[in-house]
Amino acid sequence: MPLSPARVLAALNAVRPPDRTSPVIGRAVVVGGSVAGMLAARVLSDYAESVLVVDRDDLQVTGERPGVPQGTQLHALLPGGFLQLEHLFPGFREQAVAQGAIEAPPAARRSYLDGRRKVVVPDDADSLAGTRPLLEGLIRQRVLRLPNVKTVTARATGLVCDGAVVTGIRCDVGGMAGVESSDLVVDAMGRSSRLSDWLEQAGWERPALRRMTVNLNYATALFRRPETDPEATVVMALHTPETRSDVAGAAFFAVEDGRWMAMMAGYEDNRPGRTADDFRRRLREQFPPEFGEIAGHEMLGEVRTYRHADSRRRDFHALRRFPAGLVSVGDAVASFNPVYGQGITAAALHAACLSTYLREGPDPSLPARRFFDLQKVVVDVAWSMSTSADLAQPHVDGPYPRGYRLSSWFSRRIVEATVTDVSTARRFNDVVSLRVHPRSLATPAVVLGALRANLRAR
Repeated sequence: MPLSPARVLAALNAVRPPDRTSPVIGRAVVVGGSVAGMLAARVLSDYAESVLVVDRDDLQVTGERPGVPQGTQLHALLPGGFLQLEHLFPGFREQAVAQGAIEAPPAARRSYLDGRRKVVVPDDADSLAGTRPLLEGLIRQRVLRLPNVKTVTARATGLVCDGAVVTGIRCDVGGMAGVESSDLVVDAMGRSSRLSDWLEQAGWERPALRRMTVNLNYATALFRRPETDPEATVVMALHTPETRSDVAGAAFFAVEDGRWMAMMAGYEDNRPGRTADDFRRRLREQFPPEFGEIAGHEMLGEVRTYRHADSRRRDFHALRRFPAGLVSVGDAVASFNPVYGQGITAAALHAACLSTYLREGPDPSLPARRFFDLQKVVVDVAWSMSTSADLAQPHVDGPYPRGYRLSSWFSRRIVEATVTDVSTARRFNDVVSLRVHPRSLATPAVVLGALRANLRAR
């Protein structure tokens, strides 16, 4: 009997690297040096004789990468994702802090909902605050130190197939066409992955592509941080659609090199914070006092903006015909509204799916359906949470899942209870961090507890 999605998610969160490396495949090729690609390479290093990561950027160079256009924006590392990184890279916390990342234990994290400060969950998991280049750079450093992982700067252009098995990729290296052979190809090319086109060109099915238009605009700015040891290192404030604010939310994190990184976001034609003056004014006028204090510090550089048009999901698991020797991970499978900060955590769980699949010793001549079945559980959870929240926005018009009206009413009650009730907040945080399945919030005890908490608060 197959395990329930809740048990699958719990098992994936408990995955650890094997005590001993045990190659089950010869050569693996990862297309894309994103966080998802690097985490996949880390897992593959335990099960493949050699791993090659192919990317258009030179992955040996540190700092911002041209291939990550949103890399200058604020990124959240949810506690669930942080725990996964600790599993894959023992000592990650110490190394990150040594390179400037800021620790964010529960007491140092503050969260507001429509101006009301939410309770602190004292036994919640720790996290880290840092810029995307720092966190991604740390992951890349650890992966590229592995003796059986190499990189090549090249542009992947297609698949190489032998019958029903993918045996490599075509690539362009400095204008020269070549082929990188493999026993397993991992697509980590992100939202704009070309794998669907490559499958179709090779005579296979394209996966169905689902989109939900969200039209999110966000802006990020850096400020000087005079405090060497701030009391709060991660502060977030969200506005629910009922408040009708033109700003959906804002956040600021303490990051490396003595800086604050602040972000604000709006939907559709609302593009708050595009100028330095507008950014400062809104922090002062539309958010709790801590945000105004940040606005009073020196701004470092210019405001950087980014637009997220839609959330996307490719349903590889539903394909009837799919070649062996091929999987897809990260945003190439599903990318969500970045406001919810699920990207890195979801990528880490995709890596856990890959580890589970390879640990079972799969038949290389058969499609990786076991992998995609595991991955579907992760994607379903993150997709349902983010899209359900997006559907509450007035400008988002479906598609609505069955029972949406009732489920959204209960969701609003639970979110409201997280402001005052520690028990509800703890369960909610576990779900948001992708550590626990959302079904845990639908039990009568949790729902009744949330309703009682809301009555007390009123």
